[in-house]
Amino acid sequence: MKKYFAVFAAALSLSAAAQKAPVFTIKKTYHIQSPGGWDYLAVNNGKLYVSHGTQVNILNEATGDSVGVIPNTLGVHGIAFDNDLGRGYTSNGRSNNVTVFDLKNAQVLTQISTGENPDAILFEPHAKTIITCNGRSKTLSVIEPTTNRVVKTIDVGGKPEEAASDGEGKLFVNLEDKNEIVVVDLQTHSVIHRWSLSPGEGPTGLAYDKETKRLFAGCEQLLVVMNAENGAVVAKLKIGNGCDGVVFDAKQKLIFTSNGEGTLSVIKEGSPEKFTLLGNFPTKRGARTIAYNEKTGTIFLPTAEFEAPVSEGGRPRMKPGSFQVLVIKADQ
Repeated sequence: MKKYFAVFAAALSLSAAAQKAPVFTIKKTYHIQSPGGWDYLAVNNGKLYVSHGTQVNILNEATGDSVGVIPNTLGVHGIAFDNDLGRGYTSNGRSNNVTVFDLKNAQVLTQISTGENPDAILFEPHAKTIITCNGRSKTLSVIEPTTNRVVKTIDVGGKPEEAASDGEGKLFVNLEDKNEIVVVDLQTHSVIHRWSLSPGEGPTGLAYDKETKRLFAGCEQLLVVMNAENGAVVAKLKIGNGCDGVVFDAKQKLIFTSNGEGTLSVIKEGSPEKFTLLGNFPTKRGARTIAYNEKTGTIFLPTAEFEAPVSEGGRPRMKPGSFQVLVIKADQ
């Protein structure tokens, strides 16, 4: 009798846990009429910054209303922020530079030359620097924000796609063409480790849990979880196709991957060794990069409407004027 009751109670517990699993759906769509492609987007102090062709569109995060534009950002990829200085930074892939702008009024202050094709960009909190991942020159540019100068160029030996800081002086960098994560010491500005992501291929998005010291690398249809202390692969989880962005919610212990096929993969971190796929939730085709506001639990994904491809296997063209940002949250 006791054994039966224990089994029954366990079944009820599992059922309750399953019922509590979140479901993520599109709540709003923000439309942006200007032409051009896109890459990253970022959230900062109630504003949503969206890379878009030769400019960055600034939206009210809550309403989607336009509140500004950063112009002349040719081939813009990413946006980063130094809130202490009140400045923002865009990585401009086609002009090989970074635009510096005032966060209060979006006024452009200056531009800083970097390596070739600066792609991902981040504010590194330990050294208080801005760092760009330069895809074509296979380097990182380290920018000192108070002087607006590149103070160091770091050769990482492969195409750096995304980077994440541990906040203590180390930087982890996905090398897309090497299927590796390299570890950079920000005091010596040198690569100190090279860790294989195998069987992961083509790593793009990268996120970090500083509590468990786990890295989350978005690869081709696979999320690879790595121990950030020794490079050991901890877990491999099947995700949607075309991942180009990964974010981590430290409060809920959730990892999100944005997949260009039109899905959002959500993984739960149960412990440093246990990870569970909660689901692949529908978004829209092309929604491959991601921004996340952990305070509100809101996910932002940029995409567009597409025309039918002109040939089998061809790349579909974006419908003019259809660029948009999907606003996604968990159902209550």
